[in-house]
Amino acid sequence: MGVYLRDIPLDEAKQRFEAALAEARLNGVLGVEHIPLDEHALGRVLAEPIWARISSPHYHASAMDGFAVRAADTEGASPTAPRTLLLGDHVAWVDTGDPLPDWADAVIAIENTEPLDAQGNPAPDPRRPHAIRIRAAARPWQAVRPMGEDIVATELVLPAGHTLRPADLGAIAACGHSTVPVARKPRVAILPTGSELVPIGHAPKRGDIIEFNSVVLAAQVKQWGGEPTRFPITPDDLEQITARVREAARDHDLVLLNAGSSAGSEDYSARVVQQLGDLLVHGIAVRPGHPVILGMLHVHGRHVPIIGVPGYPVSAALTGEIFVQPLLARWLGTSAPEPPTLKAHLTRKLASPAGDDDYVRVTLGKVGERWVAAPLSRGAGVITSLVRADGILIVPRGLQGYEADAEVNVQLYTPLAALERTIVAIGSHDVLLDLLAQHLARRNRRLSSANVGSIGGLVALKQRHAHLAGCHLLDPESGEYNVAYVRRYLPDTEVALVTLAHREQGLIVARGNPKGIHGLTDLLRSGVRFVNRQRGSGTRILLDYALQQHNLDSAQIAGYDREEYTHLAVAAAVASGRADCGLGIPAAAQALGLDFVPLFQERYDLVIPRAFAESALLAPLFDVLHDAAFRAQAAALPGYDVRAMGTVQLLHP
Repeated sequence: MGVYLRDIPLDEAKQRFEAALAEARLNGVLGVEHIPLDEHALGRVLAEPIWARISSPHYHASAMDGFAVRAADTEGASPTAPRTLLLGDHVAWVDTGDPLPDWADAVIAIENTEPLDAQGNPAPDPRRPHAIRIRAAARPWQAVRPMGEDIVATELVLPAGHTLRPADLGAIAACGHSTVPVARKPRVAILPTGSELVPIGHAPKRGDIIEFNSVVLAAQVKQWGGEPTRFPITPDDLEQITARVREAARDHDLVLLNAGSSAGSEDYSARVVQQLGDLLVHGIAVRPGHPVILGMLHVHGRHVPIIGVPGYPVSAALTGEIFVQPLLARWLGTSAPEPPTLKAHLTRKLASPAGDDDYVRVTLGKVGERWVAAPLSRGAGVITSLVRADGILIVPRGLQGYEADAEVNVQLYTPLAALERTIVAIGSHDVLLDLLAQHLARRNRRLSSANVGSIGGLVALKQRHAHLAGCHLLDPESGEYNVAYVRRYLPDTEVALVTLAHREQGLIVARGNPKGIHGLTDLLRSGVRFVNRQRGSGTRILLDYALQQHNLDSAQIAGYDREEYTHLAVAAAVASGRADCGLGIPAAAQALGLDFVPLFQERYDLVIPRAFAESALLAPLFDVLHDAAFRAQAAALPGYDVRAMGTVQLLHP
């Protein structure tokens, strides 16, 4: 037997679950509630159709302030032959919404009349004149809302399964209802398990994990129309987990058992489901999210579906999207919304396991006339990939991925209008880009950045995958930054080389520098563990150049081949004790409370094709670079000189 009881295709897993729901008669609306018709009904789903009890309006109503008349009495009136009508039996004042007198068939707006007193002078109270003079004939039923103009009694106003919007509430009230029949909200119990978990707000010790999956799952349930209940953390104990599941199943419609669905020594979810009901599925060919459990509990005389949700946050969220959302929609009598999609070109090659449906989160942007999709980090525990994702790409079973620049179909998370305002930056990482993103957001722009190194950024520009690239590449021959590389990779493109800052590079070391690391020669000492940046990054090229200048052999550096993709990742490796030092910027060291040994000064530029530099999309970026507040914040970071910020050098083909 493998790690899972059986790793089955997603379609087969869904079929088993749906068959069990049908057998338990849990494949439709769970119940009907009649709730008051007020603002709290917003967002609820109609369990029954709404038929009009009365017409709206339910009488002939005046559509404006004026005088009710018989249209026939106004015939012949013209600017040169006005008619005067006495107020009385067949002329009467009406306000907007007033019932029309039985004898009237038209309303003349007050601004189209001349109210007169008994002597033919303008009446002191235009609403109560002796007579009115008109200079145009009235058409039958002009300025009148006839009975049933909006809604006719007995007609269908809204169908069952409709999610109520603000205007719907008004329509229901207008047609004579005071309560609304809605589908009962499914009650969902969320049970986090794990002895390593600590609640939000508790300071985690080494080995502790802050429990936040239940918050994400509860928010998903609430967004999808359910009523979530978050239970306290249950430690890894079979009896305690079993008791908690039994308790939750008493008065909930669905149980989400989070973590413990794998096959480790303390993964009890499958055993709990087997003890309390039927284990339908254990292991699905989906990435991320293999160890999903689907089951049906039989407790307290009830059938209650249970889903074992993997503990990794990306897997947990994906399980919610695949299984929980459509189930709640069915119980509410509606269907899960179809997300909008668009076709985009991948910024890099994407490899996928052939046997799984692979769900890949991506960022999106429109570069020129093409949409581009940059795959995010795919670790099942990388919660930031959920935060940054603009959409999701599904690589179906049987495919081993896509080549770079392949056109793929992406389901959108971010509204299209927001994506149209996105500036795509691919290249070298710098913390100023994060600061830049904040200031751009205030100017109605989004900055989507991918950290692939300086050379990777230039390649992305060449392939039309980005609007700009962060770059700090030292040319060993000339000692100049970026120009030679731009000419090499973008020989046919007119480019604006925009200085973001001059910055320090040096060695990030543990607080107090316990290993006494003061220069590059110390990297060759026994017992010093180094962490490097990836090939093609400006920092890696700078290091290699400096090692060559000092005749130092990189093969003698322990950890030279160990790579990270950002300065903060290098700092995190040092802070965690996985490395003793790494080359990076002082702001990254300061962020994690580490020390810094300065070694170099370099220039960090934004490489922008001139066509994009002069576009309306990027205009706010140049505003930010000359904004005093932004420059002050950047200058306050350690190791930055912003005096040349915003300087532009045009490079011609």
